[in-house]
Parts: sequence; structure tokens; C-alpha cells
Amino acid sequence: MKSKKLILFDAHAIIHRAYHALPEFTTSAGEPTGALYGLSAMLLKIIGELKPDFMVACFDLPGPTHRHGAYEAYKAGRAKIDDNLILQLERAKDVFTAFGIPIYSHPGFEADDIIGTIVNTIQNSKFKNQNVEIIIASGDMDTLQLVDNKKVQVYTLKKGVNDTILYDEKKVVERFGFSPKLLVDYKGLRGDPSDNIAGVRGIGEKTATALIQEFGTIENIYKNLNKVKLSGRIKDLLKENEEGALFSKTLATIRTDAPIHFVLPPEWAKNLELEKLLDLFNKLEFRTMGERVKQMLEKSDIVPKTTDDFSPQHQISTKEERELCLALWVVDSNLTNPTLEDVFRFCKTSDIEEAKKIIESELDKRKVRKVFEEIEKPIIKVVEEMNERGIRVDERVLKTLSLKYHKEIMRLEQEIWKEAEEEFNINSPKILSHILFGKLQLADKRQKKTPTGALSTKESELEKLRDKHPIITLVLEYRELAKLLSTYIDAIPPLLDKNSRLHSTFLQAGTTTGRMSSNNPNLQNIPNKTLLGRAIRHAFVAEAGFKLLSLDYSQIELRIAAILSQDKKLIEIFKSGVDVHTGVATRVFKVPQELVDKSMRTKAKTINFGILYGMGVNALRANLGVDRKEAQEFYDKYFETFVDLAAYLDKIKTEARRRSDTETLFGRRRYFAGLRSPLSYVRAQTERMVINAPIQGTSADLTKIAMKKIDEHIKSEKHKNEMRLVLQVHDELVYEIKDSLVNEAVIHFKRLMETVLPGKDTLGVPIVVEAQAGDNWGEMQKI
Repeated sequence: MKSKKLILFDAHAIIHRAYHALPEFTTSAGEPTGALYGLSAMLLKIIGELKPDFMVACFDLPGPTHRHGAYEAYKAGRAKIDDNLILQLERAKDVFTAFGIPIYSHPGFEADDIIGTIVNTIQNSKFKNQNVEIIIASGDMDTLQLVDNKKVQVYTLKKGVNDTILYDEKKVVERFGFSPKLLVDYKGLRGDPSDNIAGVRGIGEKTATALIQEFGTIENIYKNLNKVKLSGRIKDLLKENEEGALFSKTLATIRTDAPIHFVLPPEWAKNLELEKLLDLFNKLEFRTMGERVKQMLEKSDIVPKTTDDFSPQHQISTKEERELCLALWVVDSNLTNPTLEDVFRFCKTSDIEEAKKIIESELDKRKVRKVFEEIEKPIIKVVEEMNERGIRVDERVLKTLSLKYHKEIMRLEQEIWKEAEEEFNINSPKILSHILFGKLQLADKRQKKTPTGALSTKESELEKLRDKHPIITLVLEYRELAKLLSTYIDAIPPLLDKNSRLHSTFLQAGTTTGRMSSNNPNLQNIPNKTLLGRAIRHAFVAEAGFKLLSLDYSQIELRIAAILSQDKKLIEIFKSGVDVHTGVATRVFKVPQELVDKSMRTKAKTINFGILYGMGVNALRANLGVDRKEAQEFYDKYFETFVDLAAYLDKIKTEARRRSDTETLFGRRRYFAGLRSPLSYVRAQTERMVINAPIQGTSADLTKIAMKKIDEHIKSEKHKNEMRLVLQVHDELVYEIKDSLVNEAVIHFKRLMETVLPGKDTLGVPIVVEAQAGDNWGEMQKI
């Protein structure tokens, strides 16, 4: 008789591991989801690898357990569980239920006890004849005591949520040197600090293992205490702590008598309601997880209870589909790059005509029809043509850079090893952390840690240590080169077509703010602040007989901030034509323009750009490298000077809290359910985004309207083959223009871009576009 496979999930242990292994994801509503994502990924991994027939989830419940009744200090050393982990533990029940997995728990009993009871029930009852093989999925090692040959195994996480191992009895013996049933005796002697189980103080891992290998159980050790071939001190410790050893063993022993009534569930696949699961993933904003579920079901030949995946009931053209998806994004920009399936889920229908009506209604209800009709819809074709056209790349430039940078990376590697006095894998964060913070003791008091507790080697953290040791600068240089090579220099050549053109995918609905995004590769993210990064731009070239023309809105977000806030002093600075950072420094520090030094201008520039992203005093302090008092003084002076701007920022936050959305100058809306999150850090993070949304969104609108106007001009002048858009990098548009038409294009394109906003709407703030042209993107001359 073929055996059936039952998976028992130690839910708390798995979710806890996922929580510390993955970043702190949150939905647009501010719901934390990192642990839920890890749980969902692990469920798919287990289903794909282990192919279970039945699955059951076992949960801990809040409140004391029977172990706390016996020993009040049980688990006393553990830190209080984070609020967002508590929320995810509760929400995880929805994930299990959506997968068709029943849940078992009971007050006073831990998940391990529930698992132990189920294992015992199956091994000693009518289920025994059904040939059920049990696999316990857990994040810790306590359940290994339940392992029984290959009838009961433990699938546990070694690291993160992907590095796993399946323990049968043989593997347990290989690891510990004794059988699974003796693990409770090992804990009785060795103790378990994570659970605050004392054991016998003074008995370590080696001694405990030797005693168990020779005598087996704790009870047998004490029966044969005179035969123990250990020092008198160890014997004395054992004699003095017999009661403690036996008590520790009791605490460590998983109970098998929890008062639950276990029933073998239906085969999970027959209980799975696909639509409910996909709807849950949609609410959690797991954009790719639904597709992974479908692929998993297809590979496993599993037919769920319902297979309604909102397939269209009527045919729809590619153009209609694109427009409908784009309209949904305008309705709610949190749904970036929506698919037709996203449309159906949002509309709760698989009927195309019905979905269209609902989306049309939402455009009017949310007052964003103008954004769709006048900004987004007109450039669908413009973006498609830009993607199809691509941009020419000179492979020789990349090859030269590759040779140069690889040589430099090898030099840096040798320098780093010399400073560390040993060779090691610089690309391994774990090893690098050991070298920098263990061996060289370079950790700073402010050094952040990873979720696993290790000191972080992120670039932002290493920047704090630049002055502590030469190795830090070398590592940062090494990383910059490695990233440039892997992301662009060595990655681009294989992507070129037969005409040496690169076709990145520019996504019109790629962000929540209204900006476009780019991928495969991301051409909007090529570094422009360092010489090493800028060198890559030399590889992007114009075809023979053409020039690349770059048109870039100058300081557009600061200009928009002045317009939206109607701040008189900020408007005055822009009207005067003086450098905005110098102008701000003049007013904040109350000195004549000619006395504004480099330090003053830097401070002004830092806060000018910082306010666009909701920068507070702490962030200002970190960016300026000053103490909190000085940062607070400068912050206060700034907003005492620009009072209208301060009032505007407060108004944005107040209105967003009331309405849960923000609006650009052109009417684009962005929704912020995170303002009502139960987590304070999510609310604070959302408030910072609230400040930025109308400013960055208005900038995005300007650029998109400019794309439309320039495209209309090109077509009206019949220059389609001589003027073509090849790149859009936020506030910058790059065109490939026939040599003889560059000067003409500059005049018309600048005029169109600078007059997107009528003069009366700019309040006198000039909208300025800087134009440059050249044979390649890296070497361009101002026009």
C-alpha cells in the first residue's frame, strides 16, 4: 500500500524565521507582510519538493503554557515579540486557510505539543493502518525528538527560508551522535538558553554528548553515576543537580496528550480554493506569488476546487488591454504595471465589457479621467516606439571599460587582502562582517544589524566608517566597480540586437508616483555622480549622421515645490535667476550673497532636496555630519524663513490623513492607506512619502505631457525618421536627431517643455530646460 504524506507545520517557528530572514515589506495600506511572503514562498517550496497529500498547521496561542505553570521563568530571556510580527502571526492563519490547510491549537499548549499529539495519534490509532508518513516543517530543532526512522521526519530551515534540510533518524544520529529520543536528555543536561531551560550548569555540549552516548537517558546516567569516567567536579555537579536535570528534561519534552480531536483532513489540493488564495495574495500585494501558485499547480497536475482565474469571457485587442490596464493604474497607482488579471480582480468580474464600465466609472468617481485621457493615453504609442527603437551601444567602449575595471578590481582585491592580512571572499557579507567587525574591530556605536543579528555591511553603514580604516574605502570602491560590471558593462553586450541597439523596457505605469520606470536593464539608474559610473554613458551613442540631444528640466522639483506652496521667498529666488541653493543660504543665514561660503550652500542644498522627501532633523543631522543641536537650529531657521512652504507641507499631511490621498497639480491621485497603519514606523514612513508625492508626481506629469507635445510636433513636421525618442530618465528626455536638425529641434523642444504649464500657473517661477547634444550620452555640449 502506497504511503500518504502528511506535513505538520510549526507555524510560529516558520513565520518567526521568515520574519528575521526577509526585509520589512508592507502593503500600501501599511500592513507588514515580510514574514507572510516568506511563509507563502516556503509553502510553495514544500508542496513542490515534498508533494504532500495532507497538510496541517499548528499554532501557539497567546498566554502562558503548561510549562509556565511548572516553571514561571520558562522562556523568560526572550525579547518581546515585535508588534508587526504579532500582526503577521495572526494574518498567517488566512494564508494557511486559503491554501486549504486546517489549523490546530489549544490554550496552554505550544505548537510542538500539538504536533507531538498528532504524531502520537497517527502512530497509535486507526491511522496507523493507513500508512501515513509524517514530515514536520519547523524553524527550530525541538521537534527532532519526534523523528522516527523515516516514518516521522523533520524538514527544517538551516538559514533564511530557502536553505533547508530533511532529517530522518540517520541524519539526527550523524549530527548529534545519538538517537532522536535522547535529545530531551541532552537538553536536560546541556540546557537551552533560548527557552531559559537551565540544565546542569557547568555541563557543556561535549560532556553531555559523551554521557548520553555511554548511558542513554538521564535516569540511566544517575543509576550508573559511580561508573561515570569523568572528573570529580563533573560528578559533583551531576549529584547536586539531579532534580534540575530531570526537571529540565521534563520542560524540554514535547507533550503528546494535548486535548485536541485530530481528524485526517481531506487531501489539501481538493480543499484549495484558488480564487480565495489569489485574492489574498492580491490584498497582500504579492504581485508574482499568484503566478507561482498557478505554475506549481500545473507542474503538479493539481486541480483545485475552483479554477476560475478570471480568464476573459470575450476577446480583447492588445491595444484595448493596454489601455484598460493603464486606466486601472491611473485609478490606483499602488497597482503598478497591472495585468488584465489585476483588472478583473479589481473589478471582481471576468467580463471585459463589465470591467471596462467599472474602470470608466472609477476614472470619473476619483476625478482622474483627465490624467488618463490627456497625459497617459496619448503617450502609450510613444513609449512603445521608444522600446522598439532602443538606443545604439558601442560595444568597444564597454569592452575597454570591462578590461580596465576588471584589472582595477583585482588590484583592489589584493589591497583589501593586504589590509586584512588574509585572503577572503569580499563578496560575502558574512565573511566581510567577520573581517571588519570581528578581526579589525571597526564597528561603530551606530552600526545597524541585519535581521539575523549580524553587524550590517551595507554601503550606507560602511560610509559611517570611512575614516576608521583604509580597508573601508577600498571595499566601497571594489563594490562600486563590481556593481557597474555585473549590472551594465558585462551585462549589456549580450542584450544587443543585430544592429547593436539595446532595447530596455520602459514602463509607463512603473511607479506609484506617476514616474516611468525601466528594466532589462534599468537605464534610469546608470550612476551619474561618479567618474566610474559616468564613463558607461560614453557607450550610448548616436547612429552615423545623428546626434543625441538631451533635454533636462532644471531643478524641477524645487520649482514645483515653490509653485505648489506659493512660498513668496522661494518664488522670489527663482524669479531672480540666482542659484537657488545660494539664494536659500542667503536668507537662512542672513548674509549677503557674496558671503555665502561652500559650507552654507551645502547645508542649504541638503535641506532643499531633503524637504522634497520629508527629511526630518535626524536625517538632516546624518546628511550634514553635524550634531543634533546644530541640525535642529538649521532646520528651524529654514522653516522660519520659508513659512509658506512649512504651512504647505503641514497641509499636505493633514489633508492626506483626512482623505488618505494626495493630488498633483494636474489631478493625479496617489492613495496612502499606510497612514492608518497600526505600526508607528509605517505611519511615519508613509508621511514622508505623502510630502513627496504631489511634487514628484507633478514633475512626472510635466515630463509625460512634454513627451506627448514633442511627439505631436515631430509628426506634424514629418520628422519621424529624423527625430526619435530613445531614453526617458525621469526629468530628462534623450532624442536621436539628424545632424542638420539639431538646432531646430532644440528651439522647438525647449519651448514645448518650458510651456507645458501656462505662465499664470507657474506664479512667475520660470520652468527651465537645459539642452545638450553630442555623439554619445557621456560627452555632450550645452546648446
